[in-house]
Order: sequence, then structure tokens, then C-alpha cells
Amino acid sequence: MPDSAPKIDPGKQFQAYILKRHHDLRGNEKLPTTADEWLTMRQELRDMLLESWGGFPREACDLVPHKLGELKRDGYRLEKIVFQTRPGVFMTANAYVPDGGGKRPAVLCVHGHWKGAKQDPVPQSRCIGLAKLGFFVLGVDAFGAGERGIGKALGEYHGEMVGSTLLPIGLPLSGLQVYENMRAVDYLLTRPEVDGSKLGITGASGGGNQSMYAGAFDERFSCVVPVCSVGTYKSYLAAACCVCELVPDAMTYTEEWGILSLVAPRALMVINATKDAFQFSVGEAQQSVAKVQHVYRLFAQAGKVAHAIFESGHDYGKEMREAMYGWMTLHLKGEGKGNPIPEPVLTPEDPEIIRCYPGESRPDNFVTIPRFAAAEADRLIALHNREAPQHKEEWDNAAMRMRHVLEHKVLGGFPRLPVSLPKFEKGIGFSLDGARIETEPGIRMDVAYFENQTGKGAVILFDQGNVLDVQLLEAFGKTSWKYLFWFTGRPGIPGDKIGRGEDHNAAEWSIWTGRPLLGQWIWDARVTLEAIAKHDRAAFAEATLIGFGRVALAALGAAIFDQRV
Repeated sequence: MPDSAPKIDPGKQFQAYILKRHHDLRGNEKLPTTADEWLTMRQELRDMLLESWGGFPREACDLVPHKLGELKRDGYRLEKIVFQTRPGVFMTANAYVPDGGGKRPAVLCVHGHWKGAKQDPVPQSRCIGLAKLGFFVLGVDAFGAGERGIGKALGEYHGEMVGSTLLPIGLPLSGLQVYENMRAVDYLLTRPEVDGSKLGITGASGGGNQSMYAGAFDERFSCVVPVCSVGTYKSYLAAACCVCELVPDAMTYTEEWGILSLVAPRALMVINATKDAFQFSVGEAQQSVAKVQHVYRLFAQAGKVAHAIFESGHDYGKEMREAMYGWMTLHLKGEGKGNPIPEPVLTPEDPEIIRCYPGESRPDNFVTIPRFAAAEADRLIALHNREAPQHKEEWDNAAMRMRHVLEHKVLGGFPRLPVSLPKFEKGIGFSLDGARIETEPGIRMDVAYFENQTGKGAVILFDQGNVLDVQLLEAFGKTSWKYLFWFTGRPGIPGDKIGRGEDHNAAEWSIWTGRPLLGQWIWDARVTLEAIAKHDRAAFAEATLIGFGRVALAALGAAIFDQRV
């Protein structure tokens, strides 16, 4: 009979589901009570982070650095540098080298989502300011951004479907960025001007995330300053964030305070703005910073963590930079008390002037994100093909292993089947009053069915509300099937599409919380198939499942796990 439960706003339903999942995962999280307890947690967290990132190469390739040009400026020179981070993958960089001799502390400056990347006036300003204050500075382009986009012009966005290209090969952009920033440190250590014991990292927005993760993971950084990027992981579940910030499964084992605490007891300054987005807001950041301060106190190093707040929007403005200058000067030079230092007079360059490859001069074979992903996919496929089973018994064992890996390593596991499943009533016209099925707590979706009196078997349509129409029903009436079942899958979120990403936010939130959206869709299909089998087992014995559009893979996935299809 039709479900009598009250209707739930489809947009709010998934949001409520994902927030409840976060609460179930992190709601009872406890802080360490001793330094030794934190050190144990710390190692576990590092191991899980590395797994989320798909691991790092066992051996680092040669850097093969090249200097492509140099500009002499007041108080420093700017060198145009490229170096190899992975075999065949080159990072474009600008080195800002202060005048004078001797070894100096160095700062790695990572950009955020400014269109010009390292060439943009905002990232340039802190690089120039630091150089004029006596720091060796390396400004780099992240994979897919700046001079490393698909095209040769500046201004490409490396998120959305570009960055998502890396997910199927198990190397998310967040992890690739951390590893590349570690290779940038390797490059810094080759420079005779750099004191390798005095290294810092800073950036804003997506660059703040890079600073947080690289600063947390690479202990060669003595000072870490993320800007306009720190909040809570929970707050990500109400916002659209770049795929470069996505760490698969992270919320299954930590909140953002845990990542920041990996910096302890090294120097950490978190900078936030009062007019920033919710996920980077002062209030959200204060929740994380308070827990980070607790960890620092376990090491009697409370003075090495600071939280600076500015009246500003999403930026890395002059006052923020001056706070960073003072913090870096204290912890890398051993000078001052960490108070803001006035910014030297500076003038950012025209972005084209400081490019490693101005205009169209970048080599045509330069490795971009899609090229890297395709090459890695080819390598993995060739590896799997070499291990292909040679007879049925080998195949049966391989199929069992693959199903296990798919369920538990790729799709995040499945819940238990609901205790009760609904009965179906025929759809009336084109309404969806047949049934509403709850595939797991908090997830309800519509199911309807239509019947040919003389047919046999069933066709099951899985889509998200775009297929069922008069023409389809008329066509069904001419088939030999007895039943047409139609179900929608879990409702999406209004405004979920970002660029070409149809389910951008829902997909990211699901990956964060360890239940990828594809796995959820497959589960919806499996529960619905079970309900249909209960309705008429004879018809279901000859069932055909068809998925439309982006849920087509869910139909395939349901068939993988349900041998009756």
C-alpha cells in the first residue's frame, strides 16, 4: 500500500542524510589526553591520510631542474624554473632570490583559485614581500592550474571534471598536490641560498588547503600559515568546494582539527576573514583551532599556534600578509615576537612577463591532468590484463575478490536490507503514488509500476525523473513484458551542478564520508530489486534492469551484486 509517511523536501532529505552520517562518524570524537596518546593517533592519522591519497611513489624521480629565464628587480631577482615531480610531469615555478650572500630561510608559496595562479597579482604580492624581507621564495603552479592547464593560456580551473579525472586512478588531486609540494621542498634543498632547516609554507583558499595538508604531512616545514581555508570538515557538507580540497574517506577517521594538529609542535598560524564563506568562516575555524590548541598544550607549546582574524572577504590581503611576515620572521629567523611586520613597497608584474612559457611557447607534449590520468589508467589496465584468469575456476575466484574490493574498497560498503519492504500499487496515470521505499534510514524514493495483462517478465527503469512519459508507456504496452517498474533513486540537491559536474556537491560529500554516490545508487537499485522480487518472484526471474544517464553505472553495479538480474 502507499506509504503514509509525510513527504520530505527532496533537497533537504539528502542534506539531512549526509549530516547524520557525519554525526555518526565523528559525533563521539575524543581529544587525546596525553602527548603519547596523540603521537599514537598521529601515526594512525598519517597512515590513513596516505591511503586516502593513493600513496606516494617509493622513490622520487630526478628533479631535472631547468632555468628558463631571469628578471632582475629591486632587492631580488626572479628566476623562471621548471622541475620534474613525477616521471614526465613538470612543475612550473618562480624563484624569488633576495640580493646578498649566505643561506636564508625559504617559504613555499602555493596559490589558491586566483585565475593567474602563481602569476596572479595576489600570490605575487606575498612572494615579493617575503623576498624583500630576506626570504628565498618559491611560487609554484598547482597541477592543472596556471601554466599547467589543458590549454596554454592562463585562467583554467583545475577542479570540477578536470580534477575528477584523477579519481578513477586512485590518485586524488589533493594528494598529488601534497606530493608535488614535497618535491618543491626537495628542489629548495638543492639551492645553495637556502637554509634547509628553516622552511615555511603559506597560501590562501585552495592554497590554504595545500599549506595545511603539505605542512601537516611534510615535517621539513617549520612554519605553516594557511589563509582563508580553515573551518571544519562538517561545514564542507553544506558548500560547493573544489575537488582539489577533496580527501576521500577523510571524515571516516578525522575532522579538520586532526589534520591541523599534525603540524604540532611546529609553528602554525591560521588566518581567517570575517566576511568569508561559511566553510571558511571564523566560527567554524574557531571550533577546529580550539582543539588544535589543546594538542599544542600537550607538548607545552601553546605559543606556537595562533589564530589571526581580519575584517575582510576571501583574500590574502595586505594586513594578512603582514601578520604572516611577522610569524615567519619569528619562527624561521628567530627575530621579533611574531607581531605583524609592515609590507615593503612592491609592484606585482604583468602575469605574462613572469611565465615560464609565455604565450604559446609551452611544449606540445607537456603533461596535463588528463594526460597523466590516461597514462596511469593505461598502466593499471595493462597490469590487470597480465593477471587475467585463464580458466573458469580462476575467474570465479577473481570475480569473488573483485566484488569484495568493489563493495568495501571502492563503494564504501552496503548497509543491511530493510526489515520491511513496501507493496506496490499500479501507477495512476503518470502520478507516482505507487509506493515510496526507504532504502536506508533517511532515504526515501518513489516507485511506480505499470502492467500488461498478457505479458511476462519485467523491465525495471532506474532514472532520476527524466524518462517516464507517455511515449515510453505506449511503447511498453506493445512489448511482451508483464511489468514496467520505474524508480527514481535518491533525490538530488537543488543547484548541485557545478560546471559539467551534474552531482558535484552530493558526489563530493559522499566521497568525504566514505560512501561514494555510485555505491548509494547501487544500493537503492538493489533494495528496489528486492522489493520487486517480493511483489512477483516469477516475473522478477526474467527481469531486465535499465539505467539512464548518470545512473546507468548503478544498473550495471546492481547486476554485479545481484545474480538474478
